[in-house]
Amino acid sequence: MVNAPVDVARLTAVDTARAARVLTEVREATLAGRRAPLPPRPVIEQSWGRVLRGGVDPDRGLSPEPLSAHDLGNRREASPLRPVLEELRRGLLTVADGAQHIMLVAEADGRVLWREGAAPVLRRADALGLETGADWSEGTVGTNGVGTPAVVGRPVQVFASEHFVRTHASWTCAGAPVTDPRNGRPIGVVDVSGPLETMHPATLAWVESVARLAEARLREMHLTELDRLRTVGVPVLTRLSGQALVVDRDGWSAAVTGMPYIRRVALPKSAAPGRRWLPGLGVCLLEPLAGGWLLRVAEQPGRTVVTRVLLDLSRPGRTTLTVVSETGTWTRELSPRHAELLYLLAEHRDGRGAAGLADDLFGDASRTVTVRAELSRIRRYLGGVLQHRPYRFSDGAEVEVVLPANPVDLLPRSLAPGVAVRRAMLAGGVRRADA
Repeated sequence: MVNAPVDVARLTAVDTARAARVLTEVREATLAGRRAPLPPRPVIEQSWGRVLRGGVDPDRGLSPEPLSAHDLGNRREASPLRPVLEELRRGLLTVADGAQHIMLVAEADGRVLWREGAAPVLRRADALGLETGADWSEGTVGTNGVGTPAVVGRPVQVFASEHFVRTHASWTCAGAPVTDPRNGRPIGVVDVSGPLETMHPATLAWVESVARLAEARLREMHLTELDRLRTVGVPVLTRLSGQALVVDRDGWSAAVTGMPYIRRVALPKSAAPGRRWLPGLGVCLLEPLAGGWLLRVAEQPGRTVVTRVLLDLSRPGRTTLTVVSETGTWTRELSPRHAELLYLLAEHRDGRGAAGLADDLFGDASRTVTVRAELSRIRRYLGGVLQHRPYRFSDGAEVEVVLPANPVDLLPRSLAPGVAVRRAMLAGGVRRADA
């Protein structure tokens, strides 16, 4: 009979000291290659595997220099989390201070930008190197509540010896990533950390709720910015004939004329004035506006002759799609769900129906509404590259998938059964028969 992973929340609710001892035994046995009394939680075991492959020292980690005061100040000014810092403080600091914890706000790369909380706990954090400007990415200090949530893209609580570095075993932290609602990209991590004896199992849910509130506030701010851009763009559009749009710097539409409303346009990564080919629109003339762009459609969109589609899954947490056609080349960073769907379609070149994709994604063939909605969003930027009935890449597309060096890093955040099966097949050295 296979033992279940450590139930940390249950153990700590009963006896924190005993939980710490059990987790220490699990860590020591696992890192020594021995059979542990209980297996670690999957998210922790996978993190330990990544860290071991990265060569982090389990006794002390790596010790890069913290940012200088000048560089720290520059990063704080440029941080997308700066506008919601007060919301984060209100949501986290009052409870953290009372519970003898500290609040941390870090960039997506693990650099700690802000740190506040109880003075005695701040002094203990100093001894661990958990200070402003410090690099707490998973690849530097191992499994922790800042770096690990940034890698897996979801909230994670790390208890005691679940930390990879031995000196962090007296600590507990709970972190949640924050994504930019404009483009879905990770922009940082919020974390609450403190001594193990002050830990509470509900901390993770609390931190996650604050992260979601910050995202909601950023979404409100984005809508306000679009309203401001609309007041600038509408008078410009009224003087034009033909098809044109006003979009912000991330391609979100503020106003449209001469054409059906398009919610978002896939802009080049480094947009510049001039003639550019845009997915779904064809060749457009880009002109700068305050806070965005005026897009004037120069050609009616037609069927794109695609020569190559490159789905790059080699970097965990950052999947990109590049399309090379006779009219230009463009690259788009994908959301986790779109990465799953496009990978599954790349594996089924003959096509896959909505029910089959629902089964691949959720293990439930009846969830076709969700699948069709997501594929509709994908087709807005892929245009003629993606066909339907069944869903598939167009016949003229040469599709290439770049896989990670280690099979366990194939879409590591994905819980989709279809992805999990392929991850296991790759780990066992098995390829599809039609590959």
